[in-house]
Parts: sequence; C-alpha cells; structure tokens
Amino acid sequence: MTSAWMDMAASNGAMSVGLIVAAFVVVALLIGAFAVGIRVKRRESPPPTPDEQPHLPPGGPVREMQETRTAEEVPRSDERMLPHDLHRQGSRSAPGQPRRRWDEGSSGSFGSGGPGGGH
Repeated sequence: MTSAWMDMAASNGAMSVGLIVAAFVVVALLIGAFAVGIRVKRRESPPPTPDEQPHLPPGGPVREMQETRTAEEVPRSDERMLPHDLHRQGSRSAPGQPRRRWDEGSSGSFGSGGPGGGH
C-alpha cells in the first residue's frame, strides 16, 4: 500500500471515532433532558381531585343565547383621537331588530357551488 492509502485509512478511523463520540454526546444530552423533565414534572402541583373539579350550576347546563347586538358609538371630537383616548368599547342588546336569516335557495356558505345570495 502507498502512503496515500494509509493516510485515508487513518482518517476514516478518526472519523468513525469522532462519530461514535458525537453519538454518545447526543445520547447523554437526551438522557439529561429527560432527567430535567422528570424533575420539573415532580415540582408541579398534582392534578385536581374530583371534589376540586368544576360542577354544573344548580339550574343545569347553560344554554346558548342568540341575540342581535349593536356596538356603542365612537365618541365624536374635533381633535384627532388616538387609541389610548378611547374607552373600552362594548356592545348592548338591540331589541326590536329581527334576526338575520339565510335567503331561500342560498347555500349559506361561500364557494359551495350554489347560486348564492338568492340571486
């Protein structure tokens, strides 16, 4: 064998040793991460007991309520208003407004292939 073949054989051996060392480092990191995870899990509070779980209200389950809501008006001002000048905007019930219904013959969803909008 020539010295070039000997150099290649030596470098392959060094590379394989390097790969084995890297594999051991990766395994050690994974084991360490697992151990840290177990320690963190042990420090967490235990899951709630059945007595600590939420219970239904005395009147039974709460039902969905459907109503039309109207937004509060934005206050008018001669000066420019910035977001921090506005108070929290809410909404209130709008009695007397009929609930919107789907048009007859409309599919009720965009792109469903129907004529859409009852046109």
